[in-house]
Amino acid sequence: MRKSLLLFLALIVSYSCFAKSNQFFKANHPFIQYTGRVDDSNPLRPKFWASGAYVAIKFKGNYCALKINDEMLWGNILNYLEIKIDDQPAYRIRLTGKENEIVLGKNLSNGVHRVLICKNSEAENGYVEFLGFTCSELLKPDPKPVRKMEFIGDSITCGAGSDESEVKCGAPGSSWHDQHNAYFAYGPTTARALNAQWHLTSVSGIGLMHSCCDKKIVMPQVFAKTNFAKDTIAWDFKRYQPDVVTVCLGQNDGIQDSVKFTDAYLKFAKQLRVYYPKSKLVLLSSPMANAKLKNALVNYITAVVRQLKAQGDDNVGQYFFTQQARSGCGSHPSLAEHQEIAAELTAYLRKEMGWR
Repeated sequence: MRKSLLLFLALIVSYSCFAKSNQFFKANHPFIQYTGRVDDSNPLRPKFWASGAYVAIKFKGNYCALKINDEMLWGNILNYLEIKIDDQPAYRIRLTGKENEIVLGKNLSNGVHRVLICKNSEAENGYVEFLGFTCSELLKPDPKPVRKMEFIGDSITCGAGSDESEVKCGAPGSSWHDQHNAYFAYGPTTARALNAQWHLTSVSGIGLMHSCCDKKIVMPQVFAKTNFAKDTIAWDFKRYQPDVVTVCLGQNDGIQDSVKFTDAYLKFAKQLRVYYPKSKLVLLSSPMANAKLKNALVNYITAVVRQLKAQGDDNVGQYFFTQQARSGCGSHPSLAEHQEIAAELTAYLRKEMGWR
């Protein structure tokens, strides 16, 4: 009885010390840093739909936990996150329910730590809703990188089918979203190599003028939205003006009438120029394309860039990937292939932008 009482008292003291040393910081705290198309109409519950949207904090202490909600579309848990703490390897987790309290770091050294939480899954897997962090002391975050990048595309840009570290392709009970990893997709990987912020404007199956899989939307239709999966919630482009915008579309369009496709591409490029008057526009071939489709995309993109320049827009470029990448699930690029794609794009942009 005496031992039980002592243990009970010890637990009370331990909890009391924890409660005093840690506190909950709500999602609207000025030291919580958001990057991505966030719906902050309710600042206490900001929502992200987009792949690759991320939140960063800097805190002092040896413990940190996150409170986050999952939309749970159709009653299912569909969202994955990537967690990066200090210089430790990033790790991937799946949310476990509608409401989640996730211990990000415990038994850390009692000093200053940096945490990044990235939405690995895409808009069609529903939103994640941030509520806040529990830690000892939230510190003013490091300034965001000055450089800004945006990557427009389809499932390749989302990082779909790339990560089999937890669930293998075709495993019993698995689904198409189980291999999403936006954090290690070519776009964010390129941005980190170039010390830049990133936005991913991407939807699996989407095309420029024709989407696959009975999808009712195309990219020009939803580009100006916060939630790309549905044509809702307008995005304010004043909130993020990238230095570089890459466009990787055409895989789902397939080979089209060249005049119709180049006209649609030219119209979309001009739409982008309205939103981003000073951005470098870089049109990319699809890394998944077979030889026949790649040849068509090279011809389409070359024609579009030539027409844009002829019309006075010299702030455009093009890059055609050298290898086909189809080793992931559903013949998508694997994580290793995303690294290779990013290495090519990084080298091109370093030279094109004069970035070091």
